[in-house]
Amino acid sequence: MIFDVKFGDLFIIRVAGNIVSPEVSGSLQFAGTHLQTQLFMVLGHEGCGAVQAALAAKFRGAQQRSHIQLLLENIIPGLGDVDPQLSPAKMLERAVECNVRWSMRQILETPEGRARVAEGRVKLVGAVYELATGRVRLLG
Repeated sequence: MIFDVKFGDLFIIRVAGNIVSPEVSGSLQFAGTHLQTQLFMVLGHEGCGAVQAALAAKFRGAQQRSHIQLLLENIIPGLGDVDPQLSPAKMLERAVECNVRWSMRQILETPEGRARVAEGRVKLVGAVYELATGRVRLLG
């Protein structure tokens, strides 16, 4: 429990690398339409293995099994601002933040996402969960 709430108070969609797929989009739309969810958060976490694997694929040509590779191909487009000259730890930290922002961008680029935010009915925020401290750091 990160947010100290009861079961049912949050509608949680968990998927490796917090990618946005048709299934995730449908779940978000369901939450907004049928449950009247007003706050959506894309929450990445420090040391994300999926993001780390995407970095390895992008910068070192590493390959994964077929379905994992499909997952990584959904992450890689969001890693354009990651400097390969950074230390591995800083590169992963930056990539996790970029990946959260990429997922948010994909959500906001849908007609439904744009409309709900413009209406003021929905708010979308991005954050990174810090494993060592338990802190949730909101991204600006």
